[in-house]
Amino acid sequence: MTAAPPGRSRLLGPVCAGLVAAAAALWGGSQAVWYRVTEAVPGGGQQVVEVTGAQARPAFGGVALLALAGVAGVVATGGPLRRVVGGLLVLAGAAVAVSAVASLLTAAGTTAAPLLAVVGGLLLVAAGLVVLMRERRLPRLGARYAAPGARPAPSDPDRAAWQDLDAGRDPTAGPG
Repeated sequence: MTAAPPGRSRLLGPVCAGLVAAAAALWGGSQAVWYRVTEAVPGGGQQVVEVTGAQARPAFGGVALLALAGVAGVVATGGPLRRVVGGLLVLAGAAVAVSAVASLLTAAGTTAAPLLAVVGGLLLVAAGLVVLMRERRLPRLGARYAAPGARPAPSDPDRAAWQDLDAGRDPTAGPG
């Protein structure tokens, strides 16, 4: 068993931690109150209505789950498939961040809670960009157990005998 080159395993940890933090921020943002709106009540009077992030942007809870699934995707894949995972994370994070910023800028009665979604979206974008740009430096699942060179497959003596017969050799004859 060989040790991973320096920097390989150090990069995977922060990416996974960033994805978990993005999921937590998005989930927290979806559960927090985004808007407080005063509405007129029939018969006179007013009432304050609170709108949570899950009500304002229902997709953010799903994107939080996507961020958690991204941890598994980054760890379990490699090569072009891992880059696809990174690209999806970048796209989802950018969509969340833009949508949350738009909510902050356009609606009256907005609280600071959409900032959690902005942070979650930016963390998704950052993690996805690292995966896209540094995919080769990220370790692959099971790579530390692989030998540096190609290993011959263990041979089955019965199969070897049949292969000798197929090749026209006598499997009972010795090497000499």
